[in-house]
Amino acid sequence: MAFSSHPPSLPGRAIIAQRWSQAVFLHWRVDAARLAPLLPPGVRPDTFDGSGWVGLVPFVLSKLQFLPAPPVPFLGTFNEINVRTYGVDDEGRRGVVFLTLEAEHLIPVLTARALFGLPYRWASIGHRQDAQDAGTVEYRSRRRRADGAARRGPGTRLRVRVGDEVVDDELSRFLTARWGFHEWHLGHTIWAANTHEPWPLRRAELLGIRDGLLADRGFADLAGRRPDSVLAMPMDHPGFITQFAAPVRVG
Repeated sequence: MAFSSHPPSLPGRAIIAQRWSQAVFLHWRVDAARLAPLLPPGVRPDTFDGSGWVGLVPFVLSKLQFLPAPPVPFLGTFNEINVRTYGVDDEGRRGVVFLTLEAEHLIPVLTARALFGLPYRWASIGHRQDAQDAGTVEYRSRRRRADGAARRGPGTRLRVRVGDEVVDDELSRFLTARWGFHEWHLGHTIWAANTHEPWPLRRAELLGIRDGLLADRGFADLAGRRPDSVLAMPMDHPGFITQFAAPVRVG
């Protein structure tokens, strides 16, 4: 089955836009049967080479806009980390199913929950590049409690070195060329399409990981074994704007 790195036309007008950069994609194969109970009704696990997949994906977000308004002031640039898998509905729409999303700012957390029902959590997230090696990046996070304290909640810490090898194959497209997401919201399953330029992916190496976000969603075994795929954007890439259309009901 062919997956395209280029998006289809966005149905309807865009309602949200944001810039994504410095994304890292860690993915593990899992039995698809483990994923089925986590998906919203009307969505089944999407598989590649007979396996379901779970990803841990940190990235940098900026220029958040609720269109046609300008970027939201005061937010600036901040970090997100999501745990995700992939699903397909009866109409053949493939997309991300977010198991959890961590974000530094409370405003987008509350907004995304209200608009899409996405399982956002407020977290303290750090991100830095190695001073001696600009291709090495580290992300670390800790989920905040309801009172805002950044302790005791699950978190992650990972360190990746981005290589020079360009990657654009069937697996990389399956894992990253996802032109929408499914979610359960207000009593029904929704689909929200998105569009952006193709990912500029490079092969990467995981140098270390200490993780609790995967375990928090029932995948404690994954961080103890090497990922089956490690990809990343070049750290000096300027990123690209991603736009989201209004959600539609599934079924």
